[in-house]
Amino acid sequence: MSSTYGTIFKISTFGESHGKAIGVVIDGCPSGVDFDEAYIQHELDRRKPGQSRITTQRKEADEFQVLSGVFEGKTTGTPIAMVIPNEDQRSKDYGHIAHQFRPSHADYTYTAKYGVRDYRGGGRSSARETAARVAAGALAKIMLSSQQITIQAYVSQVGKIRLGKEYWELDLSKTDDNAVRCPDATVAQQMFDFIDETRKKGDSIGGIITCVIKGVPAGWGEPVFDKLHAELGKAMLGINAVKGFEYGSGFDGVELYGSQHNDEFYMGEDGKVHTKTNHSGGIQGGISNGEDIYFRVAFKPVATIMQDQESVDDAGEKVTVSGKGRHDPCVLPRAVPIVEAMAALVLADFSLRAKNNKI
Repeated sequence: MSSTYGTIFKISTFGESHGKAIGVVIDGCPSGVDFDEAYIQHELDRRKPGQSRITTQRKEADEFQVLSGVFEGKTTGTPIAMVIPNEDQRSKDYGHIAHQFRPSHADYTYTAKYGVRDYRGGGRSSARETAARVAAGALAKIMLSSQQITIQAYVSQVGKIRLGKEYWELDLSKTDDNAVRCPDATVAQQMFDFIDETRKKGDSIGGIITCVIKGVPAGWGEPVFDKLHAELGKAMLGINAVKGFEYGSGFDGVELYGSQHNDEFYMGEDGKVHTKTNHSGGIQGGISNGEDIYFRVAFKPVATIMQDQESVDDAGEKVTVSGKGRHDPCVLPRAVPIVEAMAALVLADFSLRAKNNKI
């Protein structure tokens, strides 16, 4: 099983949803990076469960511990290990599905591949694992901030409720002002009410997260297999419940003529090349062009719902699966920091690769 991501700035996560702990080992982080524990904890707090009635009520402090790689508030250049204890496991909530395959979960495919599975909350396939990614991504964001690179994600759609504004029309500093993490207070309330209504029905709903990255210089990414947008797509599609990724004009771009879609260049007052439009989403030929990078990530409705569903068990017998336990009716509010973290990991890796590409 592969649990490692990255080329130079690499992470390896470990642990299961109902094990003693989850954690991450970061390899390749340069020495001398400020290790801001308060900021890393802040990012974990944005992802942790129990934030409001529209998220899972599992109570986890998600307070991390540093085991290695940090001395006197700075990274040392050696592997950094962080561990996050699991404190509120209720494994008995999953005893009824020990031999049943939950619809649209990884239960069947995991069993088909490995011949065994940890049914307690999904084990390794649980979104609980993403806390380790957020911890590592927070460090990557710190590293990138020294290069004036910022990453901001927000909820732009829940079900059919859309935020009808582009990112440049919004005040993204207001994203965390509400439980949904939508920067428009009016739309956020509509989304919250809809998610809460869905929760009361014992159902779930999906949506879209938009992410905006500013400050990436021109020249990051590779022109063939390791295109910057391809790696961002891989990182996003590796997040639990993600069903789609598009950057720049995305699928809407097919409706434009080339004369409308092409981003014309001009020389800016800052002495740098810029584009008049940004249908390319800040990436051309797999390489950053210095403009804002923006993309959208589609999340499916959470697979576990509080309704009976038909399925089969590991003996092939027909069964009725009953939803139990504590689950998010909509994963989007807690997924915002996960999207940011994965984007940061991609960019931290490419920033180091860009340095190595210089002749």
